[in-house]
Amino acid sequence: MNIEQAVLEKLRQLPVDKQQELLDFVEFLYQKMQAKPPLRSVRGLCADLKVDITEEDIALARKEMWGNFPREIV
Repeated sequence: MNIEQAVLEKLRQLPVDKQQELLDFVEFLYQKMQAKPPLRSVRGLCADLKVDITEEDIALARKEMWGNFPREIV
């Protein structure tokens, strides 16, 4: 007996509500197996915003954000 036959045999012995649970789980596994699209970079996500942010802009924003951070907490 192969795996498919064993699963079908057990499936037929389950009540309808448990069969539905099994179907839901199989669909979950199938979705998990599907290829995921590659993640886009932050630059790619913001490309349509027409904003040009430089390394200097980021450094300045960090300095402004963390400039008054109390050092004794660190």
